[in-house]
Amino acid sequence: MPLLSARNLSKAYGPQTLFSEIALTVRRGDRVGLLGANGTGKSTFLRVLAGLEPSDNGVIDRRRGARILYLPQEPELAADATPRDIVAEGLADWHKTKMRHDEVARILESGAVTGHELTKLLEEQAHLGEAIEHLGGWDRGHIVVEMLERLGVREIDRPVGNMSGGERRRVALARVLVASPDLAILDEPTNHLDAATIEWLETFMASTFGGALLLVTHDRYFLDQVATRIVELENGNLTEYTGNYETFLDKKAEAMEQADRVESNRQNLVRREQAWLRRGAKARSTKQKARIQRAEAVIAIDAPKERERARLEGMASGRLGGTILEFRDVSAAVPEGGRTLFDHLTLHMVAGDRIGIIGPNGSGKTSLLKLISGEAEPLKGEVVRGTRTKLAYFDQARANLMDDWSIYDNVAEREGAERTGGGQVDLGVETIDLRVYLERFLFEIPKQRQKVGALSGGERARVALAKMLKGGANLLLLDEPTNDLDVQTLGALEEMLETWKGCAIVVSHDRYFLNNVATSILAFEPSKTEPGRAILTRYQGNYDTYRSLKAEAEAALAAAAPAPVKGASSASGAPAAGAKSEVATSGKGAASADLKPLTYTERKELETIFDTIGEAEDAVAAAEKKLSDPTIYSRPEEARTLQASLEKAQLEVARVTARWEDLEARRDAKR
Repeated sequence: MPLLSARNLSKAYGPQTLFSEIALTVRRGDRVGLLGANGTGKSTFLRVLAGLEPSDNGVIDRRRGARILYLPQEPELAADATPRDIVAEGLADWHKTKMRHDEVARILESGAVTGHELTKLLEEQAHLGEAIEHLGGWDRGHIVVEMLERLGVREIDRPVGNMSGGERRRVALARVLVASPDLAILDEPTNHLDAATIEWLETFMASTFGGALLLVTHDRYFLDQVATRIVELENGNLTEYTGNYETFLDKKAEAMEQADRVESNRQNLVRREQAWLRRGAKARSTKQKARIQRAEAVIAIDAPKERERARLEGMASGRLGGTILEFRDVSAAVPEGGRTLFDHLTLHMVAGDRIGIIGPNGSGKTSLLKLISGEAEPLKGEVVRGTRTKLAYFDQARANLMDDWSIYDNVAEREGAERTGGGQVDLGVETIDLRVYLERFLFEIPKQRQKVGALSGGERARVALAKMLKGGANLLLLDEPTNDLDVQTLGALEEMLETWKGCAIVVSHDRYFLNNVATSILAFEPSKTEPGRAILTRYQGNYDTYRSLKAEAEAALAAAAPAPVKGASSASGAPAAGAKSEVATSGKGAASADLKPLTYTERKELETIFDTIGEAEDAVAAAEKKLSDPTIYSRPEEARTLQASLEKAQLEVARVTARWEDLEARRDAKR
């Protein structure tokens, strides 16, 4: 039986029908990507399937006992709850099942039951074991912190009410992934994730996640790597394509070509039949009457609705000067005396530059754009803007939109403009009416009266783009422009930027987009010596070129580096538990005679050090045993204290072991 089966679903809001009589089946192992233009009803369709919103008609069957979890674009989380506690909720079923399994095991081990009761308990134990495997396996206690770390949530004990919308989305995503549901329904899961995290997530979804998947995403690389089936919501209908995103593009192109051929043949037939009718065909015989009826039927058929596609247009204002934008040894910090984000940045832009900016969340990408726009000042150095440089800033939050104004008024930048009309937009080669301009952004005239606050995220993004591009800037600052845009509008934005006569700086996690747009990549790479600070490196070429150049540089660095010291520190900077380190000596293969001899106190220390190591290892084992008890996670504060004790004990093992090796190496040194 499928996990979910929907038949004859319809949904309308007032006069607008989002979808009509559509069907979808999701089975175990399915990875389904849902595509469609902004405003077609993708998010509504997901909510209906998740049982959070009713359909107008139709039937949805969900497999009994199947766990179906939904990630909305704007998750609602208790403001006073911490990420650790919220994500731990995803393990509630696992904890309950594991505790019962342990209880049954203890009863069986005691030998207190026999006969029929013993048989029942053995059967229950087997079922519980299968359930634990189904819920993700036997070792799940550590997964909460690990998943939050993977998704870039660092302050796991800070209330989510103090976090940004992007951080809250990552917490909600972590809760779904930790829960390992039978079916995960995800609405834009890659929004607010950096490129490295998206790459990890697509690998996790493709190879580790055991449930089925139904998701809406604009990330075309993600769809290509993860999806095994694409369904497209268009004109109220749902069309299915087997394969990933690349296969979908091929099959969609074939279907459109076939539709064009069918329509061309119909038009030819219409012309012939109209000519025959105009010649005054006599409708005397049954055969002639039948032909007239067929001709009228063919003529009455509506031509297929041409697929709407945005035409994003704007005019670059004037010629760029010799100086467009320069950073001269610039350092930046978090506002109001916070940590330094980056320093010593020198950057020079030339005509035609389209710089893609990538890096972890919180590394300073948006701060860099604010330095360029003049919203922030550098800690050190100088930001120079050319006298002919005219900026336009497209911010993540679309904060320059007025929610209680109409689409028309927002783009006209004047409340009440929609009632009087008459606005004009200069595109360089032509000057057009503002209403016509907005139609090119897929806002029909009746839609232009709608309040911006009622729009979807993708529609708001199109309004912000229309407003920005009509201003005549020649340097565009785009902060995550791909968030919420459908793939058709993304393609239109890519085409516009490729022919843009000005320059652009784009912060984006969309690798496909950067591949098509960027002429260079400015990468924020975490400093290995100063946590929280980024090293900025510029790579010529698009995203794929950046990946290739970065891999070559890392390989060359690894080849030139000395052999790693045994027991070297982990990536976090702390020695691995139980690691052994060798004493560094000056000169290859230095003799023990070159080492400092042991003092009397050190010799005594060496005699008892194995006992000290044993005590430290016992402390690690004791903490691990306590943390293996599933009931401990119902007491978060106690669990956190134990985890801290475990980490401290592991460090002590590493320290004492390193001390033993130091003493052992010097034991035979001569005075």
